[in-house]
Order: sequence, then C-alpha cells, then structure tokens
Amino acid sequence: MSFAKATKAAKAAKKAAGTDAATATSLSPRDAAMIDELARGRLADPFALLGPQRRGGNTLVRTFQPGAAAVDVVARGPNGDEGAVLQTLRRVHEAGVFEGEISGHPGASGYLLKITWAGPDGTVHQLTENPYAFGLLLGDLDLHLLAEGNHFELGRCLGAQQLTIDGVHGTRFALWAPNARRVSVVGDFNGWDGRRHPMRLRHAQGVWELFIPRIGTGAAYRYEMVGADGRLLPQKSDPVARATLAPPSTASMVASAAPFQWTDNAWMAGRAERHARTAPISIYELHAGSWRRIPEQGNRSLNWDELAERLIPYVVELGFTHIELLPIMEHPFGGSWGYQPLNLFAPTARYGSPAAFASFVNRCHEAGLGLILDWVPAHFPSDAHGLAHFDGTALYEHQDPREGFHQDWNTLIFNLGRNEVCGFLIASALEWIEHFHVDGLRVDAVASMLYRDYSRKAGEWVPNIHGGRENLEAVAFLRKLNQVVAERCPGALMIAEESTAWPGVSAPVQVGGLGFTYKWNMGWMHDTLRYIVRDPLFRRHHHHDLTFGLHYAFSEDFVLPISHDEVVHGKGSLIGKMPGDLAGKLANLRAYLGFMWTHPGKKLLFMGCEFGQLTEWNHDSSLPWELLDDPRHRGIHALVRDLNHLYSSEPALHDGDCDPRGFSWVIGDDNDNSVFAFLRHGMEGASTLLVVCNMTPVPREHYRIGVPDGQWREVLNSDAAIYGGGNIGNLGAPAMEATASHGYPASLVLTLPPLSILVLKRG
Repeated sequence: MSFAKATKAAKAAKKAAGTDAATATSLSPRDAAMIDELARGRLADPFALLGPQRRGGNTLVRTFQPGAAAVDVVARGPNGDEGAVLQTLRRVHEAGVFEGEISGHPGASGYLLKITWAGPDGTVHQLTENPYAFGLLLGDLDLHLLAEGNHFELGRCLGAQQLTIDGVHGTRFALWAPNARRVSVVGDFNGWDGRRHPMRLRHAQGVWELFIPRIGTGAAYRYEMVGADGRLLPQKSDPVARATLAPPSTASMVASAAPFQWTDNAWMAGRAERHARTAPISIYELHAGSWRRIPEQGNRSLNWDELAERLIPYVVELGFTHIELLPIMEHPFGGSWGYQPLNLFAPTARYGSPAAFASFVNRCHEAGLGLILDWVPAHFPSDAHGLAHFDGTALYEHQDPREGFHQDWNTLIFNLGRNEVCGFLIASALEWIEHFHVDGLRVDAVASMLYRDYSRKAGEWVPNIHGGRENLEAVAFLRKLNQVVAERCPGALMIAEESTAWPGVSAPVQVGGLGFTYKWNMGWMHDTLRYIVRDPLFRRHHHHDLTFGLHYAFSEDFVLPISHDEVVHGKGSLIGKMPGDLAGKLANLRAYLGFMWTHPGKKLLFMGCEFGQLTEWNHDSSLPWELLDDPRHRGIHALVRDLNHLYSSEPALHDGDCDPRGFSWVIGDDNDNSVFAFLRHGMEGASTLLVVCNMTPVPREHYRIGVPDGQWREVLNSDAAIYGGGNIGNLGAPAMEATASHGYPASLVLTLPPLSILVLKRG
C-alpha cells in the first residue's frame, strides 16, 4: 500500500476513532513524559523513545502511528515483502503509540511494521521498515566539512538523498538548523503531520537527519520546526532541495536518483579553450519563460525540451557562442525573473524536471553552444517558507537590519561571515557547474556585496573592523568561491556584474584580485547608451562618451553588456532609445550594434534586441516574433548574425579583446563630423581590420583615413540593403592612395554612409 493511501486512511481512522482506544500500560515516568512531548510535537530526541530498544535478549519495538487501528511486527522477506507475524503491538498511549517485544535483535532490515488503517473505504494495510531502527547516517567528515564551510557536495549530503541502507531503499533527509528545538519531515507520506517523523540532532554541528524507508522520487516534503523559543515555525522548503513542485506550491520534492547520461565529453574537454581571453565569446541573454510562449495553450511558456528544439537552432544560426539564462533556480515570484530565488540547488519546475534541464544543457553542448546561468548569492526573499529566520533565528541572514536587510529590493542579505553560509553558496555554484555541466555563472549584484554602505545613507550601515566601507567578509567569500571553481572546474566562466571601480575584479586572487574570469563593463554600457540616445546634431559635444571607455578597456577582462536591465522598468526597448523616426532608429541601432561588436570586449545582447523589438520587455508575454515578417527588422536580425560570424571568424576582432595590443585609434578626435576610426589587430601576425563609424545621418564622401599599407576590402557595411540600409558604400574595394595621413604612409578615401559602421580588412 502506498504512503498516500495510508495517510488518507489514517486521517479517516483517527477522526472516527477519537481517543477512546487508549489502553495505557506500565510506562516509566521518563517514557510517559517523552510520549507526551511526542504527542504535542515537542519531542527533540525521538530515537530515545521510538524504534528498537534492547531488553536483554529481546527487542522492544515502539512506533508512533496516530489513527492506526493496529500494528503488527512481521518478518521481512528477501524482497521486502511480508513474512510471518512476530508480534502484535499493543497500544500504550491514546495518541497512537504502540509497543511490544520480539525475540532477538533483528536489526533495521530484519522486520517490518504492518500498520492497519480502518478508513471509510475499508481496512487497508501498510508495510514499512521502522525509520527509528537505523543508526547514524551522516559521517563525521561530512559534519566537520559542513561546519568549516568546506563541504562542496552539499547537494549530495544535505537535503533529500535516495539511498539503500541494509538492503532497504528510502530517502535520507538532512538539514542544518542548529537553533531549532525539534525538526520533522512532513509530506504526503505522513499527512503533513509534524509529530510523525521527528529527526535526530547531530548536536555539535546542528544537523538533523532521518532515513524514511520506501520514500522515493517525486515525494513532496517540507520541514516543520519548533524554534528556540518553543514556538512552531512556518513549514520550510528544503534549502538544499534538488527538485521542487512548481509554484505556487512551496513544497520540495525528492529528486530522481538516476544519473543523467551525458554525451558532451568533447565539449567539456575543449571548454577551457573556448573560454580563453583570446576566444570569441558572444552571449545571447534570455528569460526562459518569455522568449517564446504558446498563445493557443493559455500563453504558456516553453518547457526545456521545446526550448531545445526551438531556441538552440535559433541561437546557433545567429552565431552566438553562448546562451545566458536569467536565474532558473526555483523562485516563488515569477515577476522577480528569478532574481529572488529560494532554492539554490533546484531548477525551477516551471519548465520541467531537473533531468529535462540537464538534457537541455547537453543539447546546447552538442550544438556547440555554451550555457551560462545568472546566479544570486547576494540576497534572498523574506518569504515565510524560505531561508528567512530559518530555524527561528537569523541563520542565513544578519540579525542587524543595517547589515541584513536590502532596502532597494526588500530582501535579506546573506551573512557571509558565517562558514556554513559561505559553504552553502559555494556548494550551490558547484551544483550547477559540476552536476549540470553549466559552463559558467554570471554573479548578480556583486557591487552590493562589496560595499557595506551600498545604497545606504550615513548611520544606516555598519563599518568593517577597520572602520571602512568595504565588506571584508564578502571579499573573502568571492575570492574563495572563484578559487574553488577554478580548481575544481577548469575552464568554467565566473562573470561579475560589478558596477563600480573596485580594482582587480578579474585579476587573479594570488595578486590581490577577486578572481573572476570576466567583469560586465557597466561604464561602457552607460556611456555609449548616453551617447547614442542623443540627437545626432548634438553628438559632437559628447564625443568622449564613445571614446572614454578605451581609457580603461583593458584594466579588466570585460564583457560588453546590453542586458535585460536596459529594457525594463520604463526604460523602453533598445531601439526605442534611439532618436529619430523608425528609419533613423533602425540605422542608429545598426551603427550601435556594429560599434559594440567591433569594440574590445566579449559581447552580451538581450533577447529581442537582435531584431529591434519596439516595446519594452514584458516577462508575461512572448517576444514579438511577428516583427521578423518586416524586412526592416529582418535586416537588424541579419546584421547581428553577420556581426557574430565576423567576430568569430576574424581573430583581430576577438583575440585582442583583453589585450591593449589589439586596438589602436586612427581617428578619435573628429568631433565635428562624429566620425570614429580604429584598428583591431590580431595577435601574432593575424589580420588587421579597420573600423569606421559615422554617427550622423549625413553621408561623408571623400573621407580620408590613414592606414597601414596594403590591399583593403570592405567586409561589412551596416548600411547595406540586406540590413535595411540605403546601400551607400565603397563597392567593397576602396582604392589605396600613397598619401600619408593620421601617422600612416598610405590612406583610403572612403564614402561613409549615414549612421553606419564600416569594417575593412587588409590582405
């Protein structure tokens, strides 16, 4: 009989029977007191009362089955089936405590409990091993590493783990809650009754554990706790759950124990080379829930299998090297886009099972695409079923709101001064990279972690031990995180969203840096958007907004981000920021994207920007794919495709992304014409490209630009008709003249299309 059926029968039987079946026997005062605590849901040490208790050569078996009509102890057959009756247990307390002696000491797997439930649908029987017959579950090394913050396999230690112990299959539950007085596992299997499965406390580390036989994949559960002050807390989802029920449910779920069959060995072997500073990295950022929806089916989102079928070929055709997903860790509020997660080890159930997500990653790799996840270690929401005040105390967060409450987002801040919290977060990062083969993490809100006074006024923050504003605990955590990932997962990307001038974000830890692989260049994004939104008539006065980024372009290893943050909260769409009528907006967007793709730094573009989405992004709606029926928007799409392919195929555009030798100005001071020209140099004798930008709607004819001697040909013109432009250009092969200019012995005389970018290649 299933646990669910037994639970239903138990509820009905308990309601029908009431308490008139009490047959209290000769209980010791100690046992009677513990049974009273058990019945009230306050028993802290269930193994002292329940399970097998030695009585000389016999074993006293005691079990708590509220509402049961009878309990027998039967022999356990070789396949876990029912054998002969060894003893009929007697009810010794009206709450549902049964006990009786059997001969010998059969061990945890030597007998079964046969529980009889008398419900409205008749009598039903349930067979199970006794959860309180099993010994200690977690090893001393596990507990020691957890306390140190160095247990990086928490996803296989804490939480719900399917195991076979002494030939008995079931699930081991383990939870860190050092300040709780009592912790129980509750679920469908026990009617969500916190009295039924109280856990054992491993005192030194504050870890609670219990093995429940015959619980397997798909079982829903939470934890019920009594806090240090004796109050019953709201039921909590499992912080280390590896699967969940889909929101609005708040229950965790026992994940499948079946290993995923990966077929991406070739990708994993070459990943480090694909992620090198000299490699082309072009990232398509998207929200899985709104990339494409199915209007005919209630506007539902695609699941992982459907995303694999539709998204992967689309991104490959566009020439991106990576997909970056907004956070997919389970989160209660869809409107947070995943940036307020509560289950940092579980893929959201909105799009399918953990195995389906693993399959999606595998299919990305088979198609030659990397996958990056946004990941949030800075803060978490205050939902009652989550990490907030977890065991009745500020366990994961700071107690002092000046350190522990994020005013901007109404969230709680992780206490990174606590070993166990740091270990929890590092283990979460490794869960995605090691167990799901994810190729990297983009770490959200790093600036908010680094500064204690982030978005706070005087008196609203607590200085560090030296009286400064730097968050020393966060710095230590980030360095350790990046070191551990680098050591265990060579080639994995760790990308910081960091918006300040903190030095050495992408520098190695060994030289005092934070150890990230790349940093989002937020300064470049702000400066260039500020420039491009201006009326071209006035751009001459703001020429420096496009040139200033080159002063620090190589101070870090950068990603140039045009992310979701730029198309939400009233900011409008990317094309909507551009000045002029629609034709002007499209031309400005083409020129801006061309400038971005030829500028030093890896690339990131948010979904919808690749075809000029006109409206601001809405997470509840699909992208406006109908725009691709318009040749003007197809032109933007084609340009992004060609920019990606040019970027990947031309070493001059990518192998010097992080090296100052890969860039040199030719013209950076033509304010009056708003013209920019620069060279991109390939390393070790690779080709050289000339990039020329005209940021006004006026064609520039006979514009002389000094260049290294050689034959030059035009390889991209954003004003080409295929992109929706006016097809003004240089017929692909401009003539070289032996006239010195801009410090070079020769020059090209070019026609610069309006609001355009030209890319020319030597050789």
